[in-house]
Amino acid sequence: MSYLEYKGHLGTVEFSADDRVFYGKIHGINDLVTFEAVDVDTLLSAFQEAVDDYLDLCHRYGKEPEKAYSGQFNVRLDSSLHKKLSQEAAKDGVTLNQYVTQALASYCAEPTQNYKSKGK
Repeated sequence: MSYLEYKGHLGTVEFSADDRVFYGKIHGINDLVTFEAVDVDTLLSAFQEAVDDYLDLCHRYGKEPEKAYSGQFNVRLDSSLHKKLSQEAAKDGVTLNQYVTQALASYCAEPTQNYKSKGK
């Protein structure tokens, strides 16, 4: 699956062979906003127009466009991996939550605060 970015918003792109059309939706917002086009250039314009229209609509109604994230989600993993992560966190002298947060931030190349790590 491909994606587009515009004004800090992410849009996914898919293709329907039956309909011979590209289509997608804007992610991370409070509503469902879709866009479509028959070629790539038009798709880019349709996505940007969808973002602009959505942001304008939110501004007019005093609504927050971005979806609120609580900072919490459940992750299911193999018990042996859970154990290994817990042990590695203990070796680093941090909580499992801090250890996993740092690992995910590193994966996404996002800096975090208040994390102590081996040799760092």
